[in-house]
Amino acid sequence: MAQRGQGIVIRDAHFPGRAPVDAYGNGGFRFAKMSHRGSILSVPSGIYGWTPAAVEELTVEAFERVFEEAGEIEVLLIGTGPDIRRIPPWLREEFRARAIRADAMATGAAVRTYNVLLSEDRAVAAALLAVD
Repeated sequence: MAQRGQGIVIRDAHFPGRAPVDAYGNGGFRFAKMSHRGSILSVPSGIYGWTPAAVEELTVEAFERVFEEAGEIEVLLIGTGPDIRRIPPWLREEFRARAIRADAMATGAAVRTYNVLLSEDRAVAAALLAVD
């Protein structure tokens, strides 16, 4: 039963499960019969709305959830937007220290690779920057 006066409750975007990405572009993604505007982070516990919008915004804090679930992740695909961009060496070292192989590629390539590895039931995660 809804309570009066509560108004609209906004929650962090989260899909509890693993799902392939059906489409990307126009500033967002489609997966599991849903859509999300903005970047997404897909880890074993689910798919989450993700704050970074550009490679320059990638920080250790942005990957906190990845590090929390590192024991279940072998490969992290980082979709860097419309073009391939390198991630900073210090960030690559953070992944290496947790035995996660991080591969940066354009978001489209990351989506395709993620879907293939997911279909093979591999221990894959994806951090995908939205593209227009």
